[in-house]
Amino acid sequence: MVKIGIIGGSGLDNPTILLNAREINVNTPYGKPSSSLKVGNINDVDVVLLARHGRDHSIMPSNVNNQANIWALKEQGCTHILASTACGSLREEIKPGDLVFIDQFIDRTTKRKKTFYEKDRVCHIPMAEPFCDKLRNVLADAAKELGLRFHKEGTIITIEGPRFSTKAESKLFRTWDADVINMSTVPEVVLAREAGICYAAVAMATDYDCWRESTEAVTWEEIVKTFTKNAENVIQLFLKAMMMIRQEECKCREDIKTAVVGGQEIGAKKEFDLHSTIRTVPHWPKQGIMFRDITTLLQNPEAFRYSIEKLKERYSGKNINKIAGIESRGFIFGAALAYELGLPFVLIRKKGKLPYETISQEYALEYGTDKIEIHKDALEKWDTILIVDDLLATGGTCLAACQLVEKLGASVEGTAFVVNLPELKGTERLKNYKPFFLVEFQGG
Repeated sequence: MVKIGIIGGSGLDNPTILLNAREINVNTPYGKPSSSLKVGNINDVDVVLLARHGRDHSIMPSNVNNQANIWALKEQGCTHILASTACGSLREEIKPGDLVFIDQFIDRTTKRKKTFYEKDRVCHIPMAEPFCDKLRNVLADAAKELGLRFHKEGTIITIEGPRFSTKAESKLFRTWDADVINMSTVPEVVLAREAGICYAAVAMATDYDCWRESTEAVTWEEIVKTFTKNAENVIQLFLKAMMMIRQEECKCREDIKTAVVGGQEIGAKKEFDLHSTIRTVPHWPKQGIMFRDITTLLQNPEAFRYSIEKLKERYSGKNINKIAGIESRGFIFGAALAYELGLPFVLIRKKGKLPYETISQEYALEYGTDKIEIHKDALEKWDTILIVDDLLATGGTCLAACQLVEKLGASVEGTAFVVNLPELKGTERLKNYKPFFLVEFQGG
């Protein structure tokens, strides 16, 4: 499934464009990205928006945490990245306002972290063709349909900044066959290739840098004025292009698989035998019951980490804005998952355990009934909820939890479990609530 990360997509966060929008704060192994992520969909395409220089443009080029930015989009499941960038033109024919779909870069940065592989492993990622050719063709087709002025290819030179070039430098870069100049494309494009994500950049020419004798030297005010004037073109281009992007085989995703020396690519999910970490206790709590004991899983940090990572992989970027855990072991997995996804966590408890005003839902037991409760102010009518518990047996408690959520006007987008007991047919009972589980045990 296509999921598009957009870097520098100011204007696309307009609520009339970005539907089912939610804002999430995430952390990565490389620190925090430049901004919170705005997640939603545009024309039925899942989209994640990230502001390269912060929402208020407060991060200078050398201080952009490119590692965290790209990793955050990778963790959200992005398959493609479209980036926008202001640039100076080094060619007479590339006029201010023109769009350039760059196909090559020259790196003149000196202070930036340019790889995810800083220790233990070495990555020699191919960079002969750094930008995704398929994405560039999509951008060109979209620009042609919209009647925009564009250049299908061009070489960008990325300088460290934050100062602009001297006239001597600008003239030198022209002799190197560079077409445009900016301060942001490298190492963003390199890290995207290491992450196995198709990446293309739209460079909007805002000025003629300082090489052109008949033009005044570039100023920040001039850049902002030209970029603002033409930003709507980039927005319309992205809106058109994302409808044309298809999930298909691409070299961008394959290069990393053979580029790492002496180890596996970062982020690759190792297969883990979670089943073996869950202890079976025969005849407990009564004769004939085979109790699946997850305390042994919780005592194994690798197993617990794997469980949360698999749940995170499943639900990252989904239309979920809160997670609810069912007492008591659902609190363990649900709270950890909520932390990883940057979402609020809600408690669903047994009767009499919550201190504030509650509503309740009764459900049947083998002998008699029981109740679960939730705080009345825990959910809003527009909330979309994932319900988490450790084990799915008959599904009675979870079904009651779903009904409890719906009483408050919220909707259940899914139910998640570590263990499923298929013989007890809980998945059939919860079929309308998209049950998902990590492992199964035959025999109740």
